Amino acid sequence: MHHESTSAKKRFNITLGESCVSLGKARHYCRQKMFLCNRNVGQKMTKRFEKLKQVLVILLLINAGSIVPVYAQSKKSDKFKKASQKVETGIDDRNDDSLAQGYFDMGDNYYQKGELEKSESYYKKSKNVYERKKNAAGIAKSSRALAIVQEDLNKKKEAQSNYYTAEGNAVITGDSVARKLNANDLERLLKPDSSKLQKQALQSNINLGLKNKDTTGLINSYNRLGDFDLKANGISAAVQSYSNVYKLSKNQPEVALRFNQKITDVYLKDKNFTQAIETKKQVLQEPFVANSTQLKASEITSLADIYIQKKEDSTAITLLRQSYLISVQNGHTLEARKCVEKLDSIFRSSGKTAMSLQLYKGFLSELPNIIDKDSSLIDNKIIAETEERLKQLEVEKNLKDDLIRKKNIFNYWLIGSMIVLLSFIAVILFVVKKLRVKNKKIALQSLRREMNPHFIFNSLNSINQFIANNNELAANQYLTKFSTLMRRVMENSKEDFVQFSKEAELLQNYLELERSRFPDKFDFKITVDDELFADEDILIPGMLIQPHIENAIWHGLRYMETKGYLELSFIKKQNAVCIIIEDNGVGIAESKRNKTVNQQKHSGRGMSNTLERIKILNELYHQNITCVIEDKAEPATGVKIILTVPITKKQAV
Repeated sequence: MHHESTSAKKRFNITLGESCVSLGKARHYCRQKMFLCNRNVGQKMTKRFEKLKQVLVILLLINAGSIVPVYAQSKKSDKFKKASQKVETGIDDRNDDSLAQGYFDMGDNYYQKGELEKSESYYKKSKNVYERKKNAAGIAKSSRALAIVQEDLNKKKEAQSNYYTAEGNAVITGDSVARKLNANDLERLLKPDSSKLQKQALQSNINLGLKNKDTTGLINSYNRLGDFDLKANGISAAVQSYSNVYKLSKNQPEVALRFNQKITDVYLKDKNFTQAIETKKQVLQEPFVANSTQLKASEITSLADIYIQKKEDSTAITLLRQSYLISVQNGHTLEARKCVEKLDSIFRSSGKTAMSLQLYKGFLSELPNIIDKDSSLIDNKIIAETEERLKQLEVEKNLKDDLIRKKNIFNYWLIGSMIVLLSFIAVILFVVKKLRVKNKKIALQSLRREMNPHFIFNSLNSINQFIANNNELAANQYLTKFSTLMRRVMENSKEDFVQFSKEAELLQNYLELERSRFPDKFDFKITVDDELFADEDILIPGMLIQPHIENAIWHGLRYMETKGYLELSFIKKQNAVCIIIEDNGVGIAESKRNKTVNQQKHSGRGMSNTLERIKILNELYHQNITCVIEDKAEPATGVKIILTVPITKKQAV
């Protein structure tokens, strides 16, 4: 026996796992048995030979018994790594998009491997995450993939439910193609006894796949159509559908080989060995097989199986030896074992036990070198470790979520207490706000009523002046106008807002009253947009304009040596009334200079009262009343006041 290398031992331990049966001990045991076999013949030789076979089988199955051939192993393990990285990122960063896509990719990988139960499990996880995010596109995608797997697993009810879910979410996303595909598949499952409907639905999906160049969809639909035709004993139609899948999936070796085998099985079931052999020879010519020693060895072994069924053992032996040689040279342990087992079966059935013994001796001597070259075992271990890692992450995530839930019990209690406290505070603030509003209304009413004595005082001064000048007729006329005006003022002072037409009439009466007092000092003009008088629902703040007019007369126009002029304009601008009070009096600066020392010491309440009322009105009614007061630009004289008041309707107050 050859001396095994340290690297071979290490590789064997990694791939097959730690075990009490080490490679050195096993080989020593086998050498003893083979020596005994050479010394004995007949029943003893057969008995000991069986023990040798058992040792070899144990060596290959320890911690690797569940390993099945995986094609394009390095690429396959890369796919699993990428998918698992997405899942890890999703869990670590709480990124649901990455988590859902990672689960979906894991489901895809297992589906391509043919491990349907695992594929279903990961598709379910993907769907759950998408549903948690309410991602319609993701739900549609994962539900359809899940339905396809469940249909393969013969879980018809679950598949129906998921096709229905996928269809509904495709409607939400506006994907008419996906909606039709799912509707067709749902209809197929709901009416399994209607052959005509089955074919129509599958053909409709195939047409959609061809139109949209959907390779994955076409593979699924052709496969379903092939299965349907096969059940109806339509062998040629089934082979044609499976052949279409084979042609479409040549860039996916696992899928292509699965359907090549499916076609082969159809021919074998029909005892058509010639076509079965041709089908296998065809796949051996494909570049993806010719360029892969593992695929080539596997397919040659499959071809040998056909010859075994055809009872052509010599051809089968030649092919199996060829496959075995490729497997040994390139380190395909499981393929080599498969060849040895099949050759052993042929030799034993023909009574060639010595050849079987020689075969196993050769395999045992080559085993360390085969394992040393074999990367598929490592890749399978990587996939298994990846899956185990994901399980651990999910367990950790569940533990963290459980801890968070427990913390949340306290948090919910705390939040509930805070809500009660905040509600209590909110009630207090609401009451305080109501009180503030009430106080502001009281302040506004007080300021509004404060205007009345101010106005009355100035008017009584005028009456006193008429009496002092012995002008009783003028005093009586003035008093009559004054009483009418006062009645209107008292009526308007009850509310914060008064009807526009009434306020305009009051200002007209006031100006006439002031002109009768100062007939030689000014004339006036009032201009009102027709729209404002036409709308009886328009309201404006009462006694907001009068103090400005009074200031214009008393501090601007009455100091003029010539007769002055005052113009009052009401203009509607969008949703506001623009009020312009313009005079050609002496102006603000000159008026201040004309004041006596006593007048300068006295601070009038008229204007400050008005500005304070504007501030409160803005706060209380969320208005945007503005007041701009400015001297006219030289050479003109006088003051221009622009009041902008938002239009308020009766129902709004």
